[in-house]
This record gives sequence, structure tokens and C-alpha cells, in this order.
Amino acid sequence: MMMRYLELLLLLLVVTTDAKIFTRCELAKELFNSGIPKTFISNWVCLIEAESGADTSKVTEFPNLSASYGIFQINSKEWCRKSRKGGECGTRCEDFLTEDIKNDIRCAKVIYNRHGFSYWKGWTSRCKSRPLPDVSKCSYSYF
Repeated sequence: MMMRYLELLLLLLVVTTDAKIFTRCELAKELFNSGIPKTFISNWVCLIEAESGADTSKVTEFPNLSASYGIFQINSKEWCRKSRKGGECGTRCEDFLTEDIKNDIRCAKVIYNRHGFSYWKGWTSRCKSRPLPDVSKCSYSYF
């Protein structure tokens, strides 16, 4: 049990240095630059806001000892591994906690391609068949 607390403390130390809360337009630009079509960006932004509030440092722990990480709340049971590369996305879960969200988007695309938006309960409850965030005034130019 003590080891678990030490892991959490270490994780918090890592998170505090690279964490970021994204704005809608920052998310739209990152998503567009990662190959998400403009027509889907509002759905992705809504999903991110519903799951994490666009906070890269969000970690949700579950009783089954798995946890969900980052802006997409990617779960360690299937998609990533704590402290080492692995899972279906071949990634360390802690890598989803930084302000560089390229690998988060890559993994979220894998999840989406297998399960669609309905995989995320936040999208189902807050985005499906509801008004989506307006990102029409955001700049989508490549950087």
C-alpha cells in the first residue's frame, strides 16, 4: 500500500511540471493538426471537455486498480500501462499527462476506430444528440 502512495506522489510531481488546461481553440488546432476532419472537431472537443475539462493532469483511479489518464481519460486496463510502454496503444499511461497531446490523440483515434465516440461515457451523456461546442471562429492553420 505504501508503494502505491509513493507511485501516486511521483506521478503528481511529474504532472505538476507539464500539465495544461487547453482552451477550445487550442484543442481544435491540435486535433486538426493531428488529422481530425473539421466536421468532427466539435465532437472531439466536447468529448475532451466532458471527460477531463481539457486538463492534461486528470487521473481517475478505479476500484479494479486501473486508472484513466489525461484529456481523453485513457484507461490503463486496455490502452496503456503504468510506468512502462504497453497496452493497445503501446504507451506509458503517464505520457498522457503532459501538454504534448499528440500521443493522446493518436491513442484516442485507435479507441474511436474500434468503438466510436460511444466508448466515452462523457461523450454519451454530454455530447450525443446535444449542442456541441462552437469552434467555428478558431484558427485551423497548420503550425
